[in-house]
Amino acid sequence: MFTFNPNQLYFFDGAMGTMLQSRGLKLREIPEILNLTNPELIRSIHEEYKQAGANFITANTFGANRFKLSKSNHSVQKIIEAGAKLARQAAGNDAFVVLDIGSTGRVMSPAGDASFGEIYDAIAEMVNAGKNLCDVILLETFTDLYELRTAILAARENSDLPIFATMSFEESGRTFFGASVETMTATLEGLGISALGVNCSLGPAQLVPIVQRICECSHIPVMVQPNAGLPVMRDGVSHYDVTPEEFAKISVEFAKMGVNILGGCCGTTPEHIALMKNAVLNFSPDENVIKRNIKDETIICSASKLVKFGKKFIVIGERLNPTGKKLLQKALREGDVDYLLKEAVKQQDQGADVLDLNTGLPDIDEAEVLTSSLMAVQGIVNLPVQIDSSNYQALESAARVYNGKPLLNSVNGKAESLEKILPIAKKYGACVLGLTLDDRGIPETAEERYEIAKRIVDEAEKLGIPRRNILIDCLTLTASAQQKLVPETLKAIKLVKENLGVCTILGLSNVSFGLPRRPLVNRTMLIAAIMNGLDAAIINPGDIDLKETLSAWNLLTGDEEDMQNYISFCEKHPANASSNVQAQTQAINPVTAPENLNSAIARGLKDDAANLTRELLKSHKPLEIIEKNIVPALDEVGKSYETGKLFLPQLIKSAEAAKSAFEVLTLSMDKNETGKAKGPVILATVYGDVHDIGKNIVRTIFENYNFDVIDLGRDVPPEKIIETAEREKVNVVGLSALMTTTVASMKDTITKLKASRPNVKVIAGGAVLTPELAKFAGADYYAKDAMEGVRILTGLFE
Repeated sequence: MFTFNPNQLYFFDGAMGTMLQSRGLKLREIPEILNLTNPELIRSIHEEYKQAGANFITANTFGANRFKLSKSNHSVQKIIEAGAKLARQAAGNDAFVVLDIGSTGRVMSPAGDASFGEIYDAIAEMVNAGKNLCDVILLETFTDLYELRTAILAARENSDLPIFATMSFEESGRTFFGASVETMTATLEGLGISALGVNCSLGPAQLVPIVQRICECSHIPVMVQPNAGLPVMRDGVSHYDVTPEEFAKISVEFAKMGVNILGGCCGTTPEHIALMKNAVLNFSPDENVIKRNIKDETIICSASKLVKFGKKFIVIGERLNPTGKKLLQKALREGDVDYLLKEAVKQQDQGADVLDLNTGLPDIDEAEVLTSSLMAVQGIVNLPVQIDSSNYQALESAARVYNGKPLLNSVNGKAESLEKILPIAKKYGACVLGLTLDDRGIPETAEERYEIAKRIVDEAEKLGIPRRNILIDCLTLTASAQQKLVPETLKAIKLVKENLGVCTILGLSNVSFGLPRRPLVNRTMLIAAIMNGLDAAIINPGDIDLKETLSAWNLLTGDEEDMQNYISFCEKHPANASSNVQAQTQAINPVTAPENLNSAIARGLKDDAANLTRELLKSHKPLEIIEKNIVPALDEVGKSYETGKLFLPQLIKSAEAAKSAFEVLTLSMDKNETGKAKGPVILATVYGDVHDIGKNIVRTIFENYNFDVIDLGRDVPPEKIIETAEREKVNVVGLSALMTTTVASMKDTITKLKASRPNVKVIAGGAVLTPELAKFAGADYYAKDAMEGVRILTGLFE
């Protein structure tokens, strides 16, 4: 059995797919089925990598999932068993066999239609098929952090094998779904895996800054498997442009950064691996890994947004808690998710860094409601969430489906709480908030509260929860009833901060309960607590008094950027704003004012978009609403997506909100009005290419931007595209290719299509496509993503 040594260098093999393509893999042929139909070919490639010096032989099982094999006559079990045995034969006794598992190709809810359970079950099936025949599990080429997190849970809960996990990044340092290097690292490193990193995506030179960032923040070993550069056309054939010598040279740079595991992805060959290993071992002949100095920072995150405690003061929005909020209680009981989402969006707009989410009501299924509410909120806003519940089952249920690294609220000093909550935090790699109370209640003295905090920290560390993942709330009491105990809270914060070194949080507003001018008391307590070491507070982010005080505090203790933020705050909030009773009331009341349609679309609020469209129809014509509201909103969303302010999940939600508005308008339009869908346009993944995740996302965006889409699916022969174009009188065709070998198929399709319909315009896209490859294939336009496709279509149909 393989035992991973984090101080040792390891060498993986290289590409399987492009090696098979170079040896005659046919279009439409599923590589994994060759384990059964041509085992000698698979074994020979494994043996070449073994001879090149690879310590790990990766079984040909990457895409052997139930979704990809659904139309074949072969089972997941048989394909994986055969692949693992072939790898074992080549590995012999001095190399290890890797169960290779790639992305399923499905998009998970709420951005797509695949549930957590569906993805979990598909990965678990692959793990169970190969776990007794392999030494390591490799989860690679994921672009959706949520899917990879789900896959890790499936692998951990169904086997004891070491797990390596890698994602594919774009040059921006984000994945296709918007995860950053830092959110990936924060999310994955606490899930019990042995190594994390990056594969595929780009060539080694382009990956250097990405790998550097991973090495600077990952507390666990790092793995890198670059492509052999980028695909280029030479003599009518697609090739990768990085030589084995260049590949080896940059691999040494990775080793100098402290990378533990090196290998290759698309386009790499046994020669790439052999030269890479020789070069790295010349640099480090003892095969020791360069040690990395990693900061211990307290971090939580969503898939796309990271929040660090300890530097900037963190505001945790308190408004998603039904305590004392009758409208929110009503919404939770009635399943009114839209109300919850509007409140979440409002707090994000008001400047909250984190949202506290609590659905604790005595007459609901809290586990189900908390979990569904969490998924809905994470589908709309990109802020991290503090999952708040005293119900152990509800807390674990929500932590399980969380997309990112959550903060669990909370554990306390009671034995039962420590026994129930800390294992949840450990299992899901979460941060956990400790409350300084135990069976005695909240102690009166600071020293007693400190002792409870220390007990929580000690018990967490015994379980392997690092101190950076622990935060403490020293609990403020009401000044009106227990005035003399307020200073004890401040003293306790200082003791915890100075002696335990963990970050601190305070639920602030309790201190002013029952007193006049509560905002004045709250903001005074806030500054006193900050001066004693407070890092974050659970407050109303719409409270102008508190925001004003925080802005001034940051000015006095921060840098030039904080000064500019203060000036900007003062411009937005005139001097009398904080004393304006009406402004304060609006800030602390639940959401009552309706969104405008543009805002509802931008925020992805489907129900609001439909309802506001109905209201606008009372005074405006449908086309006027389209031109003045829907189109400008979509344009603004598109710009935000392209500039990195929004990411794919938010883009899809905004498009769905626009679609709900269109559906309302369609019912009221006259036949002569021109607001009908634009098109038609054909979408298809070209013949021989069975990947369609990108094409499916493009279809969703196109349809929600009111284009009439004819989706022919994947692996589509040219004749079917031509026949459909002629029958439906289609003049625009979008083609996708995700494998280098199918670029030739795209060229063949376009040639035949142009011969039949000379005036047709072809838009080409896909993971392997570049402007040069699209031009080589004969496309009229190259679209790097769905929004680029929308712009091209808009121009064509206008």
